[in-house]
Amino acid sequence: MIETAPQQETAVLVGLINQNQDEKQAQEYLDELEFLADTAGAVVKKKFFQRLDVPHPATFVGSGKLEEIQNYIKIHEIDTIIFDDELSPTQLRNIERELTCKVLDRTNLILDIFAKRAQTAHAKTQVELAQYQYMLPRLTRMWTHLERQRGGIGMRGPGETQIETDRRIILDKIARLKEQLVKIDKQKATQRKNRGKMVRVALVGYTNVGKSTIMNMMAKSEVFAENKLFATLDTTVRKVVIGNIPFLLSDTVGFIRKLPHGLVESFKSTLDEVREADLLVHVVDISHPGFEEQIDTVNETLSEIDTREKPTIYVFNKIDAYNYVAKDEADLSPKTNQNYSLEDWKNSWMGKKNTPSLFISAVKKQNVDDFKKKLYEEVHKIHITRFPYNDFLYDPEWIVDPQNKDEEE
Repeated sequence: MIETAPQQETAVLVGLINQNQDEKQAQEYLDELEFLADTAGAVVKKKFFQRLDVPHPATFVGSGKLEEIQNYIKIHEIDTIIFDDELSPTQLRNIERELTCKVLDRTNLILDIFAKRAQTAHAKTQVELAQYQYMLPRLTRMWTHLERQRGGIGMRGPGETQIETDRRIILDKIARLKEQLVKIDKQKATQRKNRGKMVRVALVGYTNVGKSTIMNMMAKSEVFAENKLFATLDTTVRKVVIGNIPFLLSDTVGFIRKLPHGLVESFKSTLDEVREADLLVHVVDISHPGFEEQIDTVNETLSEIDTREKPTIYVFNKIDAYNYVAKDEADLSPKTNQNYSLEDWKNSWMGKKNTPSLFISAVKKQNVDDFKKKLYEEVHKIHITRFPYNDFLYDPEWIVDPQNKDEEE
């Protein structure tokens, strides 16, 4: 019997250990890069680490490490090598000259996933724009095999290399894509205006923290949710009613560390829902060992789009998956995040700061009523400022489980 199913690409990952990221962080970053590779459809066979203060300007890693990687790739017939940081055009060209496989960097991998996930014309246009912006400075490597156009009768003059021709074509495409995005953004702005003065709530957070699951739970919708990075690219808006107050809830694209600048620029229009929201629900995966760094990443991105000061509720999701490891008193090593119980976290900066914080499991429906009551309270505060003469009676006791509510009706 002949097998017709396509074989998965095999890949190796490469990361640096330096003054900006220690061995533990480098391992965590490559674990995330492995998740990205898995999302793109590749199987990771090995991870390589190189200790360098700064990336090697020619090959990212030293010549000895590159030779070690080359030997492994040849022996195990690896298809792709993926670097955890963005490679310069020179580094990319030199590495491809040395190795006999496809070379990608983190940016290229993320762009590939975005292209695969994009569904609407808006998302596809944004991804295509980011891809061309990434491609433009790397044309030298792509066209080194081409020579200057031939001269002759009717062809005299300064001439033009193939790379110059393609650079001009790409610049024209970038200009057209930007024009398309302006038109789409105007349509989106009109849609937002037509929604009236309803309170707007936006779900924000790192990728794969459970935003779409919370959206489905709150709005009884069927937003695509999967245990993959960037399962959601297009912003989804649904009308939600808690108790006696209706509001709009939006699910947005997740953030990630080392997000390519071109993607941030391209997707700023997608984040207009966040920029125009009245209230942010910052969803955090508390079961992830590096969730505090993920919080910082999200807050940095929110600052880039001038939404850092908006009223925010922190929702620490996936408490059912949180793995508490009690620390032995004889162990003098520093505590890790997993050495704190959920009660410890509730009594830490999360519970003591002015920003409301809740601990839930959207999948297991744990503490969901507490989340709804807090959301009701915060939406109500905004609602009464917008409709001071037409306010509903504040009554958090109206909040019940949607299933029970349906049964009562």
